[in-house]
Amino acid sequence: ARIPRGKVITTARGSSTGELEGHASSRLPPQPCSWGQSSDLLSRIDLDELMKKDEPPLDFPDTLEGFEYAFNEKGQLRHIKTGEPFVFNYREDLHRWNQKRYEALGEIITKYVYELLEKDCSLKKVSIPVDATESEPKSFIFMSEDALTNPQKLMVLIHGSGVVRAGQWARRLIINEDLDSGTQIPFIKRAMDEGYGVIVLNPNENYIEVEKPKIHVQSSSDSSDEPAEKRERKDKVPKETKKRRDFYEKYRNPQREKEMMQLYIRENGSPEEHAVYVWDHFIAQSAAENVFFVAHSYGGLAFVELMIQREADVKSKVTAVALTDSVHNVWHQEAGKTIREWMRENCCNWVSSSEPLDTSVESMLPDCPRVSAGTDRHELTSWKSFPSIFKFFTEASEAKTSSLKPALTRRSHRIKHEEL
Repeated sequence: ARIPRGKVITTARGSSTGELEGHASSRLPPQPCSWGQSSDLLSRIDLDELMKKDEPPLDFPDTLEGFEYAFNEKGQLRHIKTGEPFVFNYREDLHRWNQKRYEALGEIITKYVYELLEKDCSLKKVSIPVDATESEPKSFIFMSEDALTNPQKLMVLIHGSGVVRAGQWARRLIINEDLDSGTQIPFIKRAMDEGYGVIVLNPNENYIEVEKPKIHVQSSSDSSDEPAEKRERKDKVPKETKKRRDFYEKYRNPQREKEMMQLYIRENGSPEEHAVYVWDHFIAQSAAENVFFVAHSYGGLAFVELMIQREADVKSKVTAVALTDSVHNVWHQEAGKTIREWMRENCCNWVSSSEPLDTSVESMLPDCPRVSAGTDRHELTSWKSFPSIFKFFTEASEAKTSSLKPALTRRSHRIKHEEL
């Protein structure tokens, strides 16, 4: 969500920066200053105006119903009473609070998509690491019942970086557009209809967060090292002035959030590690003769890293890879010549472009063909290229069966036909 210019902006730690909109006399210093230096400033602040900007508690509902939102029959998120789309600026000028509200809704959306994967798509949640002890941090992936036993085809889905989790392409699309464009559910359902087994990776679930233990420190006001003269000056601060000072501090730090620490999940501490782990423990063990990958954005980088670390195994099992606006770079990732050659034959990258779907797009990197996804919006590339990706996989599978090279794109297929 974008924050309008000129508004009060807050950092993740809770300290605010910027200025109070519409009040030239209310400019706040970028750094804390001593009480003596700031007393004149505080005397000029309109306390009543500041109070209007006081943050409500960061206490949000934990269900869609609590937010008074629901998904309609078209998969669109709408307000239960008004029927309106989601409103980010729920409280004017309270941008941090609005952002926290949006993030709280996003967590509910994540759980909602997990439920759809299990109930609507009949996938099962599988815990990782597979040999995890009861007390250690864990993550999970989703698989169809036949993911490891399907002898013919297996589809593996990898999303990009950020807040998205298993089953999602983009949280923003789920909230502002619909479930079809923002989730992997259409891919999963069509794949299962066409006889694929399915594995859904969860590459951003790399750690769990726990609250840091609190360390009790003696208050500086009780310290015997503080000069008596300074303590005496503090005690003589007028009541009204003290009220302004306390509120100023509250304004600078509206609500201090809990300090958290991260406990990383063994062998799954990054998207790249996660991809290799799932390959070793699941994909490599599958019976499928043809494995297909759909990888969006950073997921494409994770796939290339998997190839670098497991080149021979990947080449022996993977038939085709559909990348959607992938951010991989074969030079920076130091992918060797044999990997680049394999990618040219077996991968296609549907990139953000204003050109019509499947139009060839030039690339300066010597890896795989790039074609237009039919949209210039990065987060929409997977959804817009959806029909072309399944056609690409079908052609690759047929070509492998007939011992011919796969037609990499509709364009290359058309050229071959014209030449014939």
